[in-house]
Amino acid sequence: MCLAVPGIIEELNGEWAQVRVGGVTVEANVALVPGAVLGDYVLVHAGYAIQRLTKEEAEESLELLREFSEFQESYDQGK
Repeated sequence: MCLAVPGIIEELNGEWAQVRVGGVTVEANVALVPGAVLGDYVLVHAGYAIQRLTKEEAEESLELLREFSEFQESYDQGK
């Protein structure tokens, strides 16, 4: 299964950015998101920012991922 996660651009150096995803910072190429700037929310997949998001979209996606994680934990404990 492939998964893209939302994060916020904290540093930019040419086509590369440091993107905070939850509590982790990852390096992502932003060439696919022209005009990306510090503070933009982006969807990151396999080391590439693939789409710009609003803050609300990013927060909603992160909340859904948290809910899925909680569900998975409770499911695993019930086995």
